[in-house]
Amino acid sequence: MKKINKIVLIAIGIFAFSSCSVTTPVLVTDNVIGEKTGEATASVFLGFIRPMNMDLSIQTAAKNGGITEVGSVDYQVYGGLFVSKYKTIVTGR
Repeated sequence: MKKINKIVLIAIGIFAFSSCSVTTPVLVTDNVIGEKTGEATASVFLGFIRPMNMDLSIQTAAKNGGITEVGSVDYQVYGGLFVSKYKTIVTGR
């Protein structure tokens, strides 16, 4: 019984400290991808507590990177136990 409890505790520990990150392409245009990169990020705590000014738009990410012609857009989600992070990544020139 002690061995099963130990295995269960180890499994719970691994699950609690593991995380996952997924990046998905959202948009590709005919414009040159370029060297500039802009990001718009936000964090959500406990799945529902988020910042009031959460803005993950393509326009904000392009503005943050000084991009006038968008070449591609990626969306990244990082899921952890207590904090999830969302990011819009824009490349262009």
